[in-house]
Amino acid sequence: MNRLDYTIRNAEPGEFEEIGKLMVEVYSQLEGFPKQSEQPEYYQMLSNIGTFTYKPGTELLVAVSTEGKILGGVVYFSDMQYYGSGGIATKEQNAAGFRLLAVDPSARGYGIGKHLTNECIRKAKEQGLAQMIIHSTKAMQTAWTMYEGLGFRRSEDLDFIQGGFPVCGFRLRLD
Repeated sequence: MNRLDYTIRNAEPGEFEEIGKLMVEVYSQLEGFPKQSEQPEYYQMLSNIGTFTYKPGTELLVAVSTEGKILGGVVYFSDMQYYGSGGIATKEQNAAGFRLLAVDPSARGYGIGKHLTNECIRKAKEQGLAQMIIHSTKAMQTAWTMYEGLGFRRSEDLDFIQGGFPVCGFRLRLD
């Protein structure tokens, strides 16, 4: 596979709409994941991904090719109270989290998801936080495998049900 040149940076407001469209495209194509008709509020949140940046300590990170194409994105939370999931994750202290990782289907296999994940981990370590909290689902097996390979471990106390759909929690100890 050829190399793909890209950088990871904070998304600019003018890119929010495009990133939202990418999120909807990626999540709606996951086999076994709820469709737009089943969870319209979730997909509305994906479409409006940029609104997360209005919360303190929250960043929308994006992978951008040298040609300016959006290749992927993720929302990083330095304060879990703004994480916005079900379950107990928003009560976690001394923790960061990330949600809604997506990579353009045409850019898969170049390590973009791993690079975005590692940037979130780097930020949390730089901020001196003790752990990283994330969630995934059985429909996201590629991501699930990547997270475990990076040292994330299942943490069933973080699990919750969203619209009848099981969501699984993970932790990565940073200290």
